[in-house]
Amino acid sequence: SCPVFVCSILCSQGALICALSGKNYRKKGNFPDLRSLMESVMAPPILSLALPSETGRVLSIQSHTVQGYVGNKSAVFPLQLLGYDVDPINSVQFSNHTGKLLTLLHSNRYPTFKGQVLNGQQLWELIEGLEANDLLYYTHLLTGILDLVLYFFFLFNYFLASVLIGLFAGYIGSVSFLNVVLEVVNKLRSINPKLTYVCDPVMGDEGKLYVPSELVSVYREKVVPVASMLTPNQFEAEQLTGFRIMSETDGREACNLLHAAGPSKVVITSISIDDSLLLIGSHQKEKGQHPEQFKIVIPKIPAYFTGTGDLTTALLLGWSNKYPDNLDKAAELAVSSLQALLQRTVDDYLSAGYDPKSSSLEIRLIQSQDNIRNPKVKLKAERYN
Repeated sequence: SCPVFVCSILCSQGALICALSGKNYRKKGNFPDLRSLMESVMAPPILSLALPSETGRVLSIQSHTVQGYVGNKSAVFPLQLLGYDVDPINSVQFSNHTGKLLTLLHSNRYPTFKGQVLNGQQLWELIEGLEANDLLYYTHLLTGILDLVLYFFFLFNYFLASVLIGLFAGYIGSVSFLNVVLEVVNKLRSINPKLTYVCDPVMGDEGKLYVPSELVSVYREKVVPVASMLTPNQFEAEQLTGFRIMSETDGREACNLLHAAGPSKVVITSISIDDSLLLIGSHQKEKGQHPEQFKIVIPKIPAYFTGTGDLTTALLLGWSNKYPDNLDKAAELAVSSLQALLQRTVDDYLSAGYDPKSSSLEIRLIQSQDNIRNPKVKLKAERYN
């Protein structure tokens, strides 16, 4: 309705862009159109892409809590300390860890929680936004969709836990969300075929599933074949292989079965055998070759912690990328960091006058950053013949 006013605005914009671009367009007939002017002003580069870190750029899809350290809160900071650029996508965002709601056998520190759950469509929209801005080049993808939840509650009341599974199905894992995660894997590998996908197949522990049973087959049939590294616990390894782990030999065989299904690196992060706690790792460097396998005997700490599985997988990603041909060394560093952090956590609770055996504990992540950057290796890997 006012062409003179519009023209004035466009001319002002053009003059401003000319000034910003440092170019002289004063000569008659040499004044460009607005599009040319806009293109002449370069946007600042994304430095994580233009000057990537030597370690890599990680997309981490995990849960998030405002208070406490689980999921991305437990994984992102350690990876950054180890030199990685990390972009987190929060599968849920809760005020606090939901496990505290369920510690009915212990102190009820958090009687409730609030927050939101990300669905598959919303996850894909975030991926589309990154793609539209040429931001989808990643060296690593890290997923651990389920936050550690319901552990003690399963031991206390399986029926009520089943009811809560229905209520929190979107949070603790759904087939549709996991299928979108698989689409994300394919999309990232179409951009970087060398993408390393590290998967913590969070499904359960101590003989109990945390997720709907149909999710197990999705992990087994679709996720495991595309993973580069898999970090199940003993129960999850049994679910994925259909093979009962009763001994060290069984643990090694479970690793072989998982190699045959896809991943070249497998770390069963915790195996309880005859009152001993073991980590068993396996690296198949070439398909068809016998894998290099090892174990680490881990001292038991008489307490239960939240966020340790997420932290362990992040540390394994971080150190295995630094030592790509020495998974045993990477595991030594990861386990040593973790054990030092857990001992600090217990000591700090004791200093505060609290019995660490009475409830699940929030890990002391920030206070343990030196143990993450420069762990003192006290637990050595033993290679199998």
